[in-house]
Formats: sequence, C-alpha cells, structure tokens
Amino acid sequence: MSENIIEKCVRASIEVKQKIITDKKLLRQVAQLAETCVKSLKGGGKIIFCGNGGSFADAQHLSAELTSRFLFDRPSLASIALATNNSSLTAIGNDYGYENVFAREIESIANETDILIAITTSGNSENILKALDAAKNKGISAFAFTGRGSGK
Repeated sequence: MSENIIEKCVRASIEVKQKIITDKKLLRQVAQLAETCVKSLKGGGKIIFCGNGGSFADAQHLSAELTSRFLFDRPSLASIALATNNSSLTAIGNDYGYENVFAREIESIANETDILIAITTSGNSENILKALDAAKNKGISAFAFTGRGSGK
C-alpha cells in the first residue's frame, strides 16, 4: 500500500515538471526573473524572499542557497528571508498585526536595487499582499510564486 502512495507522489512530481518544461511562457518568465536577479545583484542589490508555512521554509532555503553555495563554489550572493528574526516577527505582529510582518521589514531594509520574491500557494495571504504593496511603494521589483489559481 505505501509503495503505491510513494509511486503516486513521485509520478505527480514528474507530471508537474513535464508541464513546466512544455510551458514556454512560464520558462520565459523564470528566465526573466533570473536575469532581473542577476542585474540586481551586480548592481549591489539583494534578493529578498518571504512566505508562510511551507513557503516560509522554501524562502529560507532559497536564500540560503544564494548566501552559501549552489552547484559550485562562488562568492556569497546577498539574500535574506524575511521574518527569520523571531523578536522582530513577534514585535511587529503584536504592534502592527501579523498582516504587516513582511511589509514592515521591507520598509526598513529594502532598497530600489533589491528584488522581492514572494512565495504563496493561495496567492491571497494578506501579509504577502502587503509585502508586495510595500515593495511597489519603494520602487522594488517584485515577483510571486503562486499555486494554480494565482490568487489576488
């Protein structure tokens, strides 16, 4: 029984990857994002990630790959995952509401040369939407990875 569940999960993962490699529009968008990130980093900017739950774990992982190494040795790349400072997270959540935890950090640390990458399955998380608005208000390029429906 458990082998069937594992096989089903692996097949579903393969199907998603097959859909990605045949979606030319999506591949162009990912290439554009990569080029924008390279331009930002070369211009002294940083890549800022945010997300909730599993997306928060993904945000931390992606940021770590940039600051550490990915595939080969290279200089560290400027990156941060928002809300990793528990004191800031709880202070902002308490004083300004959880919906503002990412936006407040963007207001304080982000510069026009930075890139925001928001990760959200639903595309509707209020704190993610406010982070995107905060980035827009600061003139920061922002991108979102969302689930199928894309949300707001």
